[in-house]
Amino acid sequence: MKITGKLKVFIEDSEVSWEIAAPGIRRKVMAWDERVMMVRVEFEKGAVGTLHQHLHSQISHVQSGVFEIEIGGETKILRQGDAFYVPPNLLHGAVCLEPGVLIDIFSPMRQDFVKPTS
Repeated sequence: MKITGKLKVFIEDSEVSWEIAAPGIRRKVMAWDERVMMVRVEFEKGAVGTLHQHLHSQISHVQSGVFEIEIGGETKILRQGDAFYVPPNLLHGAVCLEPGVLIDIFSPMRQDFVKPTS
């Protein structure tokens, strides 16, 4: 069953394509509507999610691996099962210390992650 356009209620991992986000980082935009978005992000060891900020609230779950996470100038090492919250417009980034996956939730959704449809 579809909600609107191409958005689905059930999302199978095999039906979502990877896209390159940065060197050593790829992502799958799994699901979204105008209020929320879930993205699976896979990192190779040493890959860097450069410091950046955006207007979205972000909550991220460390599905696997080990990451050095910097948020607002504070740095912490996070491992599988840990999570972090990034308030809107706060500078943040990540360095992957052991290969892993982050599950990112954004509110509102990241329009810049959605490819325009023709």
